[in-house]
Amino acid sequence: MLEVVGYIVLLLVGFFGLIKGADLFVDGSSSLAKIFKVPGVIIGLTIVAMGTSAPELAVSTSAALSGSNEIALSNVIGSNIFNLLMVLGICSIICKVPVDKVILKRDFPVMLLVTLGIILGTGLDAVMTGSFLSGSVLTEVGMVNRWLGLALVAVFVVYLVVLIADAKKHPVEEEDEIKAMPAWKCFLCILVGLILIVAGGKATVESAKYIAKAVGMSETIIGLTVVAAGTSLPELVTSIVAAKKGEVGMAVGNAVGSCIFNAMLILGVSSFIHPFPVNAASVFDMIILLGISVVTFIFAVTGKAIKRWQGIAMVLMYAADVAFAVLREVR
Repeated sequence: MLEVVGYIVLLLVGFFGLIKGADLFVDGSSSLAKIFKVPGVIIGLTIVAMGTSAPELAVSTSAALSGSNEIALSNVIGSNIFNLLMVLGICSIICKVPVDKVILKRDFPVMLLVTLGIILGTGLDAVMTGSFLSGSVLTEVGMVNRWLGLALVAVFVVYLVVLIADAKKHPVEEEDEIKAMPAWKCFLCILVGLILIVAGGKATVESAKYIAKAVGMSETIIGLTVVAAGTSLPELVTSIVAAKKGEVGMAVGNAVGSCIFNAMLILGVSSFIHPFPVNAASVFDMIILLGISVVTFIFAVTGKAIKRWQGIAMVLMYAADVAFAVLREVR
């Protein structure tokens, strides 16, 4: 029992390292980019966006390298579900969340297509044969191989180029909110941030694996719930703060952008480093994620905003999804 408590403490320490490391990395990188006259909008689209997804990248990569395949994939799936239902849901409960037409026309469709592409790329055989409907939910039915990982990273690079090109075509007035700091301090923040991210990712994966075994749950359910929610805290905190300040439009971009980064960059890098098999539960969870993405898109399109009652429905949907995943595991 004491060992389990110790690993729970280690898990919390890992989460702290991930979040604080991402914060330092973003501050140092943003300030350094400012020194080299990089436009603020480019910083936001690249460094800051990658920084908030750094915890997921660290956890999934560490999990892939250590052979914890279930955590690597379920962390991405769970984080995206959390971003869509909890981050956007809680923000829209605080106040109505308007959705920019560019996000509706460009980013939402990209998110939907990438999610569908991953399902087809990893679970096509399982869907065609019906193997994900038979046997144990932990039965291996597909594969995230290096080719799929390479394709996801390539698509991510193209997407990033399109974002930067679009930002240059439609410049906005920059508010110089990035605090200036000496170059040496920038490099120190980046170095310490990366160390905390890597160490936090390793601590999170190892403690999650132990807790999963101790309580009789699979790595899939732990990665889908506890680890996913923990690594998504930067997105949740950022969006809630933005909503409270009245900058609610940022919440949608942050959540949708993080989902795209998770699906393309994080899953792509993880599988390219170490290909891993996919079990039936993960295929089913990806299908659920696609359905949630469609529902969120419909909510966003309706009135070009996500309303309070829709936010409540989204939070309830997340609770139902977690309950379903736990019951499925117990059964």
